[in-house]
Amino acid sequence: MSNRTFTMIKPDAWSNGHAGAILDQIIKAGFKVISLKLTQLSPERAGEFYAVHKERPFYGELVEFMSSGPIIAAILEKEGAVAGFRQLIGATNPAQAEEGTIRKRFAESIGRNAIHGSDSDDNAKIESDFFFSGLERF
Repeated sequence: MSNRTFTMIKPDAWSNGHAGAILDQIIKAGFKVISLKLTQLSPERAGEFYAVHKERPFYGELVEFMSSGPIIAAILEKEGAVAGFRQLIGATNPAQAEEGTIRKRFAESIGRNAIHGSDSDDNAKIESDFFFSGLERF
């Protein structure tokens, strides 16, 4: 089990001014920020990142949304990082997310749900490598 995970604060959270509060909640939950980047995905790069969903009906809308504005990508470290972070962010559907979770506090809908968190150690590595070179990790 890895002690690192990947997250992305999505365009809706950025445009709504929630990025700072979300980062604050992550840090207060005991996660150490290893790498952090403000960037904007092109539709092509968003398509690459979400290629696993290419056959799903929401893929086009997801790519459009994720390339619509800035995102904050980050690698986080904490013991049991993936599972702990998934618990911190809450259910994909904010209506089903537990009180106090990031999505309960900041998400607008299933599609505009404020934050991404890796769902496995393998995906955390793949997603981290997608955004960060070795020179950008500490």
